[in-house]
Amino acid sequence: MDIMRNGSRASVKAPADYFTGTVRQDPLFAAPDPARVMCASVTFEPGARTHWHTHPFGQTLIVTSGLGWVQLEGGPVEEIRPGDTVVIPPNARHWHGAAPDQMMCHLALSESDDQGNATDWQEPVADSDYTQAPA
Repeated sequence: MDIMRNGSRASVKAPADYFTGTVRQDPLFAAPDPARVMCASVTFEPGARTHWHTHPFGQTLIVTSGLGWVQLEGGPVEEIRPGDTVVIPPNARHWHGAAPDQMMCHLALSESDDQGNATDWQEPVADSDYTQAPA
């Protein structure tokens, strides 16, 4: 058994190659082999968001605070709030982040494939896509 104490792992600024705006990632765990699941707490400042991306085994988001937006390619922008759980199917192209005027924090869970890849990062979300009003 491992107990990872709160504050024992460094918080990191999310890379600009994959995010727009100010985003902080706090790694919570990466399960040891043979398990492949990982989890991070991700905090988005107002207007910050991921780039478009996919996950080979999907992704689960659990909103812990603030107000966020999420969109599957071709679908509407959806509002997400604390307590909401978002289940994104495998290989579904999507993005998620904070609303324009509020921060948002969520837990992000995903699983790596046999080659150790958990995310296929793509291009930034255009402002015209981001500023669509949520459904």
